[in-house]
Amino acid sequence: MSFEKFLFYLFAVFLIGAALMVITRRNPVHSVLFLVLAFFNSAGLWMLAESEFLAIALVLVYVGAVMVLFLFVVMMLDINLAELRAGFVRNLPVALVVALLMVAELVMVLGPARFGLTRYAAPEPRPADYNNTAELGLALFTQHIYAFEIAAVILLVGIIAAISLTLRRRPDTKYLNPGQQVRVRAGDRLRVVKMKAEEKG
Repeated sequence: MSFEKFLFYLFAVFLIGAALMVITRRNPVHSVLFLVLAFFNSAGLWMLAESEFLAIALVLVYVGAVMVLFLFVVMMLDINLAELRAGFVRNLPVALVVALLMVAELVMVLGPARFGLTRYAAPEPRPADYNNTAELGLALFTQHIYAFEIAAVILLVGIIAAISLTLRRRPDTKYLNPGQQVRVRAGDRLRVVKMKAEEKG
């Protein structure tokens, strides 16, 4: 067994174990931390597949930003763990059906035939100066430009919806109106009072 194959199995075992711990831990904070571990192992698999850009993006975007946000949200919310466990047992049959459908789709899309493990020929080796980041950008902005623009619009709509949901006015919350602050004049806020000087007796 080569060293690369050993690393592949090592990362894969840790990834599967971390993913199982994400869905089986009772403490949501522990689940988030195991999800961070799963992302690191996924980045290792991307590195073995010579997709350095995707590996670095996975670490920077998900581990560095999204997971930190998830961790803050989980720690700030008052989550009823008993209610969560009851909902997990109640929705288990539906979750199993969805999981089986997802596994079937992954096998059809990412099956052995896609990686040269069956009767199909193995992919040609790339030269030493091959830049997969440039190839990814070229394919993204030429062949998949419409899908990229649609995804950007969907993300923009999600951002606008999240902002609009958080801008609800509550009577017990103090907030500032920037428009009123800009229209303020000095005469409305400041009054100069002239007083005669008093002599000390």
